[in-house]
Amino acid sequence: MRFALLAAILVCLSAQGAAAKPNKTITTAGTGIAIALPVIAAGITAYKRDWTGTAELAATTVATVGTAFALKQVIRSRRPDGSDFESFPSDTTALGASGSSFLFRRYGWQYGLLAFAASQFVSYSRVQADKHHWYDTLASSVIAFGYASLLTTRFQKRYNVYSEIQPGPDGAMVRLQYDF
Repeated sequence: MRFALLAAILVCLSAQGAAAKPNKTITTAGTGIAIALPVIAAGITAYKRDWTGTAELAATTVATVGTAFALKQVIRSRRPDGSDFESFPSDTTALGASGSSFLFRRYGWQYGLLAFAASQFVSYSRVQADKHHWYDTLASSVIAFGYASLLTTRFQKRYNVYSEIQPGPDGAMVRLQYDF
């Protein structure tokens, strides 16, 4: 429900942004979110003491941003504002999408859904600022998703031991379970 509402808001904003001049506030917010997403993902891995996840996040981010930068040098695509020929793909979107794709792949939709919505706002902000076409940001998101799928494993708790105590009329039952 929240995701549908957020998607509807973003569609309305993109419809308004198509006719309006670029909004500096949206552009600045998009860049800030792009930087914040991998930093927040790193904070989550540190909080969970998931050092394997930290390494996988670093690898995913470096591979995604590196690929976007390399493609930008090879594929000479003019920006919508005409400022240069480094439109495809969006490295700002690649940075944000690397964090959200990592969170989605490593910890599941509970972490990844909101991060994905935030990375889509980054994409919107880049298109709204006339720095990229919609397909430039889509390509960056696909690159990030691909690297996250290849380089990131699902998070496993260190110990899969669960215990439970159930009170009963004549005492209690203790259950100990280990998942392999």
